[in-house]
Amino acid sequence: MNQFTADYILTMKDIVREGHPVLQQETEKVTLPLSIEDQDTLICMMNYLKNSQDPILSKKYNLRPGVGLSANQIGLNKRMFVAYLTDEKEQLHEYTLINPKIISHSVSMIYLPEGEGCLSVDRNVEGYVPRYERVKIKAYDVNGKEIVLKVKGYPSIVLQHEIDHLDGKMFYDHINKENPFQLPADVDIKSLY
Repeated sequence: MNQFTADYILTMKDIVREGHPVLQQETEKVTLPLSIEDQDTLICMMNYLKNSQDPILSKKYNLRPGVGLSANQIGLNKRMFVAYLTDEKEQLHEYTLINPKIISHSVSMIYLPEGEGCLSVDRNVEGYVPRYERVKIKAYDVNGKEIVLKVKGYPSIVLQHEIDHLDGKMFYDHINKENPFQLPADVDIKSLY
């Protein structure tokens, strides 16, 4: 029985923290069409993101604000995630992606000047995380329909961060170990802001 019913309110106690084995392994593909259980879990995950960005609800439930959440971050070995964010142009993006895969990407790269954070990481990790400026992703929506997304800028960073989770990688795996603020050489890379 799935505890993550559509009306269940996810809180920080449901979020798996770094070091947990489920975050270090590649997730299993999700069977389509989606089970009611998986649909409910995704609704529950999306509600966490929306609640966490609402000043009143985030305070009430003591939620850290998030823009993306992968199933393995709530302990489920499933290749699916949700994202809810506003891009550089103040445009709202809402994604629920099942079995996502990056099928192509730009040569040019970008990074967030303040670095990246993660709901599964309770500490501040300094350093630049190089990401592709544009990615093309093939995935399935909640109805089991295949979709191809082309994203750039901030949405591209967020979706790559979540796909990394599904591949068992953490954002800080991309940070230069010797010098956290050194960017890759021989690459066209710029700060997003």
